[in-house]
Amino acid sequence: MASAAEAVEELTRLYRELPPRPAVEEVEAAEAVLASADAEEAARLDEVAREEASASASVSSSADGELLAVLREARRNAVRLRALQQRKEAAYVVELERRFKVFDDLIQRASRVVSSPSDAAEAGGGTTGDGYVGAGADSVDLEMELRKKEAAVAAAAAVAEMERGSKGLAALGLESKPSSSLRRDVSAGTDMEKLSLIQVASLIESSAKKGITELSLRGKLVDQIEWLPVSLGKLQDVTELDLSENRIMALPSTIGSLRYLTKLDLHSNQLINLPDAFGELSNLIDLDLHANQLKSLPSSFGNLTSLANLDLSSNMLKVLPDCLGKLANLRRLLVETNELEELPYTIGSCTSLVELRLDFNQLKALPEAIGKLEKLEILTLHYNRIKGLPTTVGSLSRLRELDVSFNEVEVIPENICFATSLVKLNLSRNFADLRALPISIGNLEMLEDLDISSNQIRVLPDSFRCLLRLRVFHADETPLEFPPREVVKLGAQAVVKYMNDLNAARGTNQKKTDQGSFWTWLFSLFGCCKKHQEVGLPV
Repeated sequence: MASAAEAVEELTRLYRELPPRPAVEEVEAAEAVLASADAEEAARLDEVAREEASASASVSSSADGELLAVLREARRNAVRLRALQQRKEAAYVVELERRFKVFDDLIQRASRVVSSPSDAAEAGGGTTGDGYVGAGADSVDLEMELRKKEAAVAAAAAVAEMERGSKGLAALGLESKPSSSLRRDVSAGTDMEKLSLIQVASLIESSAKKGITELSLRGKLVDQIEWLPVSLGKLQDVTELDLSENRIMALPSTIGSLRYLTKLDLHSNQLINLPDAFGELSNLIDLDLHANQLKSLPSSFGNLTSLANLDLSSNMLKVLPDCLGKLANLRRLLVETNELEELPYTIGSCTSLVELRLDFNQLKALPEAIGKLEKLEILTLHYNRIKGLPTTVGSLSRLRELDVSFNEVEVIPENICFATSLVKLNLSRNFADLRALPISIGNLEMLEDLDISSNQIRVLPDSFRCLLRLRVFHADETPLEFPPREVVKLGAQAVVKYMNDLNAARGTNQKKTDQGSFWTWLFSLFGCCKKHQEVGLPV
């Protein structure tokens, strides 16, 4: 029986020499990573195939065809190699768990063997019915019984230790601590090491089980992570998710399962497109997608009807989808630094818009529907190719700031003077194109800041004298004659006063001119009568 105890001790020793066993959520995370890697590899190979099909049409010679074949194979191998690298850690965890399960079975078998009742016949004796030890029950038999009990205890301990899988996250190089602590460290922006794909998947699993509502992975993913595992969809209790400042190129379609999500930050990644399921985030209020590589938005984007704040700046968008008009609750839309050539007419349906920023695009005009945005307060169009504003701009009764600088504007419509809430107006740097201000600009009685620098305006309209609230006036490199440059240098109110005095002086001179004309006429009349009398003609 001594050999049985030694066998159990050897089994226990072998187990203790094994690497730490992964936790249940880590195994689930690894399986999710493998599934995502397979899907991502298939998608990348399909993309390569499409590119090859389009390239094949332009092949002009056999040499070109051979080079194309080499390039095709190189691209495929690159995709497979990257997928292999991404599977590596997850595959290790899955295989490790499989080996542990084998040990589970082996130790369970050993436990059943050593803990079964002893065969009395094998012992060659036993305890008599009256409690005395029989002739065959010597000290050797007693020692054997003790060893059997020790073996059973050792086996039970081994099984218990095996079932606990006590070292959990250490299998991934993380400290053994609750997932919620890991989440707090990440969201608090600590200096912990960046997370690998398997660690991200593990964090997702543990966060989902704990019902976490806020999760931040801002700048916490290793640079090699270009996509997120499909298990992301398990975060169904999350209301705020921050994945910004990483290098994510694609989101899983399962992101549509985050039905309670109200705030999503994806800025400063490398997203090329969004999955159609993105439109299922019906409770989303704040969405930040700036500084990515988006070229288009999915047609389902219009389903984000709760959206109030949307940042699409610094992407590669050439058009905005018509479905944008369905975002009736949208209050803030930022689309600076894209490649937009026009706005959809449906923009007029975004009637809750308060702020619209379109700087640094290729816009040539605005749709007339812009005038339907009755709640709009800020409209910036800096650095586009706009030649004129629509007459409906006068309907923007709440507009407080308008910037059309660095464009090709030739005429500012008179209707703009109906936008009487304007506080800041920037018309600068339209260079040789803009030659005059609206005659009724004085109607903008709330105006405090006006910039007409680098234009060809020579004379300010008479109504300028009514801009009594004007505090900032810039006319650098604009050839103003009235008022003269010396007055402009004195500041905004000096210009207003000059225009007021000039108008008053004109009124006085006109009155004197009118009075002089009357007396001249009267004297001429009397002179004419006198001459008539002298020559004997009737008066």
